[in-house]
Amino acid sequence: MGRERKLLVAFVLTAAMMLAEVVGGWWSGSLALLADAGHMLVDALALMLALLAARMAMRPADARRTYGYGRMEVLAGFVNALTQFVLVGFIAYEAIERLFKPVAILSGVMLGVALVGLMVNVVVLRTLHGHAHDDVNLGAASLHVLGDLMGSIGAVLAALAVRWMGWNWADPVLSLLVSLLILGSAWQLLRRSTHILLEGVPEGMDPHEVEVVLRGADASIRDVHHLHVWQLASGSRMATLHLELHDQGDGARALAAVNRTLMERFGIRHATVQIDPGDCPDEGPGCGARHHH
Repeated sequence: MGRERKLLVAFVLTAAMMLAEVVGGWWSGSLALLADAGHMLVDALALMLALLAARMAMRPADARRTYGYGRMEVLAGFVNALTQFVLVGFIAYEAIERLFKPVAILSGVMLGVALVGLMVNVVVLRTLHGHAHDDVNLGAASLHVLGDLMGSIGAVLAALAVRWMGWNWADPVLSLLVSLLILGSAWQLLRRSTHILLEGVPEGMDPHEVEVVLRGADASIRDVHHLHVWQLASGSRMATLHLELHDQGDGARALAAVNRTLMERFGIRHATVQIDPGDCPDEGPGCGARHHH
């Protein structure tokens, strides 16, 4: 199943379950269900954003967006993370209020809806599983659904506690725990998407190591400087650098060696390489410091 198809299936299932949880939460008086429904609303919006971003990312580059629309998925992930922070604030406020003013809960209805929610979340998570490790967009959607899964487990436990123990406080307490789980996933997603938007070095890559490896890529290379490495989107690595060659060095051979090394060793498919004729023509710390390596 393709990325878009996976997201569409996940969106339809999640939106349907969200409506069921809103009705079930209102009918039974359960905050844990309403908290999960609230998370599912953000979840459904996240999946819709991810779906739109996946479509946009497929659009070819044009005169105004020469790199194409690949970064839309990162932007969608960033927006998703921020919406989760708002949701957590709402759940926490409601839960604290309920701890001081308990309300009656229909535990049977709550348990039934929570169990269905749990099954739907397992199906959605299995649908999305696969690409998520290298895709901020599908990763964002998966994180939402994982938070939902925790929410459903929380709602099931709360329903059992209310039904068998008469512990009405279990409902707001478990909704607070769910909100903490949402907070953790939101922070991870915010950190990853912000790093990419700030043109940060791809995780697990050391620019100094890239320089050292490139210096040894071909005998005609004397120095490598002004190196910048970043990601356009998940898995789409870019690099720009300056090469300084020994006298009579073969520029074409050096270029081929650099591009091959970047691709094979570091997974960088798009590189812009400038060969300097003698001294580096640019001003800046990268050039000034090149002989001190």
